[in-house]
Amino acid sequence: GADKTFFSKITKTLTKMLIPTKIGINGMLISIKRNNLLKAYEAYKVSDENYNKKEAEKKYDLAYEAYLESLDKYVMDSIYKKVRNNTATEFEKEALSQYYMITHLKETGYTEYKYKKQMYLMRLDYETVSNEKTKILEKYKKFYAAEMEILYKGLLKHYSIRLADNISDGEKQEIYNKIFKTLEEYISNILPIKMELDNNDTYKEILDGYNEFERFTVGKLDQNDNIEKNMILLGISRKLFPHSLPLVVAEQCYIKLLKDARSLIVDTKIAKKQQKAYSLLINIMEEYNVRLLSTKIYWDKPSQREEYKAFWNEYKKVNELKDSNYDEYIKQKEILFVESDLKKVSINENKYYKIIKFYKNRLVELGAMRKLMNSYSSDGKYTKVVKNEKKKKSKKEKVVV
Repeated sequence: GADKTFFSKITKTLTKMLIPTKIGINGMLISIKRNNLLKAYEAYKVSDENYNKKEAEKKYDLAYEAYLESLDKYVMDSIYKKVRNNTATEFEKEALSQYYMITHLKETGYTEYKYKKQMYLMRLDYETVSNEKTKILEKYKKFYAAEMEILYKGLLKHYSIRLADNISDGEKQEIYNKIFKTLEEYISNILPIKMELDNNDTYKEILDGYNEFERFTVGKLDQNDNIEKNMILLGISRKLFPHSLPLVVAEQCYIKLLKDARSLIVDTKIAKKQQKAYSLLINIMEEYNVRLLSTKIYWDKPSQREEYKAFWNEYKKVNELKDSNYDEYIKQKEILFVESDLKKVSINENKYYKIIKFYKNRLVELGAMRKLMNSYSSDGKYTKVVKNEKKKKSKKEKVVV
């Protein structure tokens, strides 16, 4: 037993001594592969169809594959051993934990695993290059931003295709959450780099949305904040990912946010929080109707298209009040949105009876609906119907004298 303990200590000591050497070797290999990759990438970008385009693309693909393999080897050879020997930093522990979570996807969804693993390895190396402040940082940034954008678009397209499959409501909810999480990761980590490198008018169009999103990157968020954040993310995605998140998928995401906001209203008992959730619901309605449905070309039913045309004409009339009477404009816009949504939820009255009641009460407050008292009174006396007369009259009928 004493010998076993002694040799165990010796082994651990030797392993700790060898780890820095292993990291040094892996780091050197990654640097070589990274430099080869950037050279191949630049050659591929400057090539054209008439000058070895296919050959340059092939060399780039091979360099990219070798680069990712070196990063994968670094995780397994270095970070894994450091975690196992309790010499890893918190960052390295978290990195290995994320690595295993992504690897686990290989068995359940290979396409998702393929995209996420590449994104993970490249982000790991980007953090390393950024911290070291090497000379190749600017070159690497261009490659990193361009390649990561391709990967994020591919992942979002994969989620869009999954939503078209015959899957359960629970699986759909999971995919919606993954879409919002993927959008948040891109806008938090990749979009700032793209905005720094590119002078693109697209970014000017989303700048207001991006500034709004930044409000939700600090502090603890409640359910209302998360719904609003997802609404902003979805609005930005209509400019950045119109093909990866097609209109039919974006529409499903907006419908999910509407459901979430409705549920929040009826589940909240505190008046102030309920009013906040209601204001958010109105904003989502406007985003959904104005930003998305107004651009919709193909409708499942002609009646739905005609119904939206009538809504749009009313919206334009209400919009005319914006400059002349702003308070009336806000009031009429709210009435228009609530009445429109009331028609939709009334189709499934048993499921949405709580929000239906809330809508009707709000319309009464706005003066757009009258509340009738549920009572009845009449004059006269009631007399008992004799047996012979019962055959002629309904059992429920009453004779007033």
